Amino acid sequence: MGYRSNLEKVLSEKGFAVTAEIGPPKGSDPNKIREKGEILRGCADAFNVTDNQTAVVRMSSMAGCCILLDVGLEPVMQMACRDRNRIALQSDVLGAAAVGVRNILCVTGDHQCFGNHPSSKGVYDLDSVQLIQIIKNMRDKGVFQSDDKISFGKPEVFIGAAANPFADPCELLVDHLEKKIRAGAEFIQTQSIFNLDKFVSWMDEVRSRGLDKRVHIIAGVTPLKSLKMAERMKFHVPGVDVPDDIFNRIKNSNDQMKEGYNVSLELIDEIKRIKGVHGLHITALFWENIIPSLVKESGIYPRV
Repeated sequence: MGYRSNLEKVLSEKGFAVTAEIGPPKGSDPNKIREKGEILRGCADAFNVTDNQTAVVRMSSMAGCCILLDVGLEPVMQMACRDRNRIALQSDVLGAAAVGVRNILCVTGDHQCFGNHPSSKGVYDLDSVQLIQIIKNMRDKGVFQSDDKISFGKPEVFIGAAANPFADPCELLVDHLEKKIRAGAEFIQTQSIFNLDKFVSWMDEVRSRGLDKRVHIIAGVTPLKSLKMAERMKFHVPGVDVPDDIFNRIKNSNDQMKEGYNVSLELIDEIKRIKGVHGLHITALFWENIIPSLVKESGIYPRV
């Protein structure tokens, strides 16, 4: 059968995919994207380009995706509802499809108060569930949200969304996941996993509803490079749950970088065993050069 993207093909045929995050720079130098892409080449099936993550101004996701396409790497374009209304979002979907982007990940977006322009006005014309539905209708029905017909080329994209398994109660979190699946999400990338027990409970609920058969779950992993990074993830990043035992392992280690790496290896080994998990999404903030070693030692290399 025909697939819209390499990511869709890997998930559908091989059952286990690897994606990695490439955060655009706070500037216009395209070489920053190219350099990260070369470090990660062969280590993932597709590469997320974030959309002003944590509400901090960076090079646009669209531009980052174009740079990756130019060097032969498959991007996943993230689209946040925070900064654009439905006109701009639909326009960007058409533009992305026109230049060859085949994977789009829909997120509502971190509130602007967390970023470097806290007095900016958030748009939030849509939330991620509505955006997913709109993109699905653009692709499958050839219509915009207004019901106007798309005239010249429907956007043939593989639609993704994000999920956070770490708030309470678990049942409501899975309810929200199910809404995204009903709207048209075909793959899900989760928040970075540190609290394995909570993730296992979330996956138990996902499987009990049969949702793992309806969507591809890609589990998030973030190596902790230092105590400073562990503190930021534990105390300052919304939606992340770093248990005390992991935090203390980093804090009390004589080699925090090595300990953070070992924690990630252990988590990956456990996550791979969980029924219904279809892949890993690795986010190594400012530590991209560790990803090749991580995927090789985890037994998920090479990606072909």
